[in-house]
Amino acid sequence: MALRTIIVNGDPILRKKSRQVDQVDDRIRAILNDMAETMYHHGNGAGLAACQVGILKRLVVIDMGDGLLKLVNPKVVETSGSHEVIEGCLSFPNVWGIVVRPEKVTIEALNENGEKITLSAEGDLAKCFCHEIDHLDGIVFTDKVIKYLDL
Repeated sequence: MALRTIIVNGDPILRKKSRQVDQVDDRIRAILNDMAETMYHHGNGAGLAACQVGILKRLVVIDMGDGLLKLVNPKVVETSGSHEVIEGCLSFPNVWGIVVRPEKVTIEALNENGEKITLSAEGDLAKCFCHEIDHLDGIVFTDKVIKYLDL
């Protein structure tokens, strides 16, 4: 595993749409492992999309305290409700804002073994799923901020 450099605001790669992963192999698993190590290295990160480390592939890692999720080609397939949440992002150091996100989401993805999985979440995990999947489509949380915060 290796630490990757976090891409920060202003880099055009954060605005590009990431490409589907055709095959989950050892190379993809190595990228996911590097992403997880990088996320954990930055103590305040709960998720990381591959574009945030300069790789335009549809890969996400998330750990909200209940264990590491490694997601390949994740997509939101169902949402319900909405609520205001506080968000930040490793690519936007020291920037915080209020964003409206779905209260509940269901996503589909492949796991690190290439197996299809379906996950449902609410609250903070739902927020994190949406935030990271937005990254894969070139959308950053500041596009959705309704009020910036000084934290």
